[in-house]
Amino acid sequence: MDSTQAAPFREKLLQMQSELLDSIALQRGGFVSRAEATAEHFAQLEDPQSEVASEKADELSWDEHEVARLADIAAALERLASGTYGLCMDCGIDIPLARLQAAPEALRCIACQETFEKHHPRA
Repeated sequence: MDSTQAAPFREKLLQMQSELLDSIALQRGGFVSRAEATAEHFAQLEDPQSEVASEKADELSWDEHEVARLADIAAALERLASGTYGLCMDCGIDIPLARLQAAPEALRCIACQETFEKHHPRA
């Protein structure tokens, strides 16, 4: 993929990254860790401990999702910089533009992604 074709994807990835960081900051009331925000949020509750523990686990799980998504975006930006963006990491063929437009952080073509998901159902 040449730099002219890559430019819109770079812009989209940077926009996704910025929006995710803004969303995280808004949810947390600023740039604090999810653990700090969770501790502050639940310090005031008078709910049963089991309910509080469950809600804490949910919030921390969401944090893992956010971190993974940010890592996926950063990895895609690195592939753009190295010139490997748009190539399937498993088979090496070009990932169709329609797939990249739908999921700019995609690592694999559809066939390889389906195979990956069969062998790694929780990934």
